[in-house]
Amino acid sequence: MEVPSTDTEATVTHNEETYYFCSQACRNLFEQSPSRYLDEQHPHLSEIDGVTVPRLSSGRARGDFEIDIDDPGSLGVGDRVTFTKAITDDDVRSFAEATSDTNALHLNEEFSEKTRFGSRIAHGTLVSGLISSALACFPGVTIYLSQNLEYNRPVSIGETLTASCEIVETLEGDEYRLTTRIENEAGKLVIHGTATVIIDNLPNTQMGSR
Repeated sequence: MEVPSTDTEATVTHNEETYYFCSQACRNLFEQSPSRYLDEQHPHLSEIDGVTVPRLSSGRARGDFEIDIDDPGSLGVGDRVTFTKAITDDDVRSFAEATSDTNALHLNEEFSEKTRFGSRIAHGTLVSGLISSALACFPGVTIYLSQNLEYNRPVSIGETLTASCEIVETLEGDEYRLTTRIENEAGKLVIHGTATVIIDNLPNTQMGSR
């Protein structure tokens, strides 16, 4: 990734070239393996089941991914990705803070015990966000065009969910229609629907130098 010298926080010289980095952490990664970051097109991205996907390793982010794709260079009907994650109390509180959705149903036990649910539940849009996590496992840059959803059951704090996205139709212009669904650990359907997305090729990038 090209980093303007005006935005740099760290530099390093390698083979008489000076490289600029947005942080000390990025510089340290480069120094551990300069050839990898110069020779590989996307060394910062994740590799899942031998497929490079546009996901970064990010702090406390957790979850497990599976990819069932015949040819990463030519996506088609039947190609499928899944993402599994437990919804934690930290997830719910962080989501409430990020969105300002501080509905007591999600945050206050005494209040939620008196509702039809009998206890706190996760935000519906937080749960459906796992579909977006799964979509980012496709080899390319996935861009949402549309998504429709039906909510079948609430999600309690601590439940483990699996989001699945499967291509069911290839459209024009790198567009695809997919089924999207989320199930709980008992295999019961939580959310289901369909999405239309564009999946672009990964961009060409080079490590910036001056």
